[in-house]
Amino acid sequence: MTKENNAEPKPCVFIQTNAKQYVGAVVAEHSFRRFSENNDKFDIKIIDNRDHPFFAAKQDQYFLRNGAMRKWDMNDLQSFTLTRFMPPELMGYRGKAVVVDPDVFAIDDVWKLFTMDMKGKAIWCRPRKKNSTDINGDMASSVMLLDCAQLKHWKVEEQFNSMFDRKLEYKGWVTLRNEPRESIGLLDDTWNDLDVLTKKTHFLHTTKRITQPWKTGLKVDFRPSDKHNKIPVLGWAMTLRRKLLGEYALLGQYRQNPDMNQQNLFFGLLKECIDNGMVDMKQLEHEMKNNHVRHDAVRVVEQTPPLKETVAGLPG
Repeated sequence: MTKENNAEPKPCVFIQTNAKQYVGAVVAEHSFRRFSENNDKFDIKIIDNRDHPFFAAKQDQYFLRNGAMRKWDMNDLQSFTLTRFMPPELMGYRGKAVVVDPDVFAIDDVWKLFTMDMKGKAIWCRPRKKNSTDINGDMASSVMLLDCAQLKHWKVEEQFNSMFDRKLEYKGWVTLRNEPRESIGLLDDTWNDLDVLTKKTHFLHTTKRITQPWKTGLKVDFRPSDKHNKIPVLGWAMTLRRKLLGEYALLGQYRQNPDMNQQNLFFGLLKECIDNGMVDMKQLEHEMKNNHVRHDAVRVVEQTPPLKETVAGLPG
């Protein structure tokens, strides 16, 4: 084996996606490049679940999630979620990776994460609850800094298949309940700011799907949580609704994001993607036609102020 092959791979940002969120992933990629002064030091790769056939192989089969059996659907808005555990394998269990959802947008230099002292821990992320320091609670795996060498037990195809044999529960997997607490470090919330955008924000996560800025006005095409554990009656009602009326029946439309800065950030980034050729108008029109992007996206892009104005005007 050559010395080159033995070299540790470049740190890499992995952005997960699927067909419905592909434009979001491209815009996210641009955000990580735009706000970094160290672009020569790291790679960026998009993980598209369509490129990994084992996900599609389980279409319409049932898996265990939050106390109930759910049908696996590659067409759901969130079907990319489990790809967030693929970076260690894709890195050959070497080096550092940052993995983010396709609705996470950088407004600071990701290199600050790559160069932080991981203190021997395998995973750095934030708790799901805001302003929490509870290392024993559920973790938000939607943004993670990973030491891939310590995560050789992350074998996604094997773990994914075990959900359908009721050996692994989805919610526990995605909230890192099965990871040793001593292997996890807590990031400041601003590295995964849940629907909060201020001057302190490093990465904005538009986690409230109903108000994602590029979806406004479209019919809802994601499955809300059934909440079987906390509110059993509501969970049963949602299950009955799906069986009788269809997966997304009675769920309404995506709503306007209440924070115009978040809309302007996304469409300011999208405008730059169009200008630099990362997104062309034919592609954007195709995504609009397929109801992946709001139907007035072209007009919104034209009316969006320059990105530097949006960033400069963020609240403290």
